[in-house]
Amino acid sequence: MCKRVWLSGLSVLLLSGSAAADEVFFEYSGRLSGELQGYFHEGQFNGQGYHSNASLALEPELYWEFNGGNDSVVFTPFYRLDQRDDERTHGDIRELSWIHVGDDWELRSGLRKVFWGVTEFNHLVDVINQTDAVEDSDGEDKLGQPMVNLSLVRDWGIVDLFVLPGFRERSFAGHEGRTRSGLVVDTANVRYEAGDGDQHIDTAVRWSQSFDLFDVGLYWFNGTNRDPRLEAALIQGKPVLVPVYEQMDQIGFDGQATLDSWLWKLELLWRDTPSDRYSAMQAGVEYSFYGVSDTTTDVGVLVEYGWDERGIDADTIFQNDLFLGSRIALNDAASTEFLVGLGYDLDFDSRSLFLEASSRFGERWKLSLDARLFDARDNRDLMVNIEQDDLLQLTADYYF
Repeated sequence: MCKRVWLSGLSVLLLSGSAAADEVFFEYSGRLSGELQGYFHEGQFNGQGYHSNASLALEPELYWEFNGGNDSVVFTPFYRLDQRDDERTHGDIRELSWIHVGDDWELRSGLRKVFWGVTEFNHLVDVINQTDAVEDSDGEDKLGQPMVNLSLVRDWGIVDLFVLPGFRERSFAGHEGRTRSGLVVDTANVRYEAGDGDQHIDTAVRWSQSFDLFDVGLYWFNGTNRDPRLEAALIQGKPVLVPVYEQMDQIGFDGQATLDSWLWKLELLWRDTPSDRYSAMQAGVEYSFYGVSDTTTDVGVLVEYGWDERGIDADTIFQNDLFLGSRIALNDAASTEFLVGLGYDLDFDSRSLFLEASSRFGERWKLSLDARLFDARDNRDLMVNIEQDDLLQLTADYYF
């Protein structure tokens, strides 16, 4: 963690100390997770000759509220200990932030996580936080981002202004890790286009509004690209991939329309970097059946399509893909839920399947079962690197 991040977190705690004379509400919670992964095949690269992996993760959360509820501080550290991959054994501060609420504005500062987007299978427009890629292959786990965020509430919408002092590098699987390419990413020799490297100050502005049945958001981001370009290099006689972080301008739009049982979703992106300029889209629809067969069960059917202007030259697997899925909620006391999805690449004829199922047990336990299956048919498809990483994962979470 860079020094600037630690100082930002320390300033948050000092601010909370100024409210000692006021009544302070404190809450402590968190989760301890045990994870067991089973792979159907040995990995196709050196260091991946195993079928199982275990890990433990701890994520406590401390919450303070003071000044009559107008101020709050949240501290959420995270640490994972992994059996196989040294890069997956890692820690992070997911959140260490102070929030002050005014009459028609909010000021949020420190390390935080911000999510933008509406689609299910690819979070195209989400840009503020860096992906914690060693956690899961779905890209939903994020690193805490240092920021100052002023949110202004107006009749014509909400305007969020961001100053992002300091950049977080993406984590990558190590030599013994799964879901990686044949060459390991060497994060020790990272390169930046910006002269100030990971201390570059990024900025963003976002407008969002709800119009009856429609929820829309539009933003502009200027700063360091969260998606590095990977260049082959020879470091100390070993071939590796070196991450290169370029500067970029990005405009994103997300919209959602709720029409009876229909949910229409759209994400649009335009990105401009020194090496590329392109547009991309993720669009879909979800239809929900409520109270199926006179039960409490709800079933949603999802269809999405992902498109990238760069076509088969894109550095993503979502360049021309169709997704079908279903979301099932039993609405029982255990909050049992299922999500299944099938992806089909229209360019490369590749297929992927994922399943997520979870249910609570008692007041403190939650069991989750996840499956990831990959079938790459073309060596030009990036998915070919992980086609032997078919995975079945069981996670037990204890909440305290």
